[in-house]
Amino acid sequence: MNARSIDFGMSVEGEQVGEVLASIFHTVLFHRSSGKFTYNNEESYSIRTVSYVDVDCDFIDFTYVCCESKMLVENVEREISRFSSGLRGNAGKSSPPRGSISLEFFQKRRARWPFQQECVPWEVWTVCCELIGSRNEQDKRNKHENLIETLQEKIVYITETINRHEYVPKMPSRSDADLIFDTSYPDIQPYLFKIHYNLSDASSSSVSNTVKKILSVYSS
Repeated sequence: MNARSIDFGMSVEGEQVGEVLASIFHTVLFHRSSGKFTYNNEESYSIRTVSYVDVDCDFIDFTYVCCESKMLVENVEREISRFSSGLRGNAGKSSPPRGSISLEFFQKRRARWPFQQECVPWEVWTVCCELIGSRNEQDKRNKHENLIETLQEKIVYITETINRHEYVPKMPSRSDADLIFDTSYPDIQPYLFKIHYNLSDASSSSVSNTVKKILSVYSS
């Protein structure tokens, strides 16, 4: 299976990194999550409704939709915070500091002994971030307005892309649910996903390189 890869490039100031990434990743996760499954038997099930909240950003004039799941929010925020801290810590070491962070969806495949279970990515959203500064207040306002416009375009693109006809893993039977969905959340059931990042120069990264890095994580 070939993973579908979507790459975004964003130029942001240090305090904006976390909120920009959260707005993008939570938008994707909102569309890649469902309510908890309740199985009546092996093949028959019902799905609860996904609750959501509007999140107002502090450092950018922007509001995004997020699944109402404390555990999901904390898990995503933890990984984004690690990336943001590392990227901002590189300020002065490279000009300008760059890095990439990916939200990867995958499915598990059962393996016969003695082989290990295989994890196969099927969709990867990567954001390449470049830290920028401002010369003065007018320059800061202009960059802020450009960032909001760019972010709005990305959110619309995410929604349009996900709503197109596409490949997603087929709905599993009860015994295979853990191969497709993360069932550990008490209030929501997203497709299996992980977040990983690279703090090296992301300006020259390509879709093929991103996929290679992802595959290497699972072959190690």
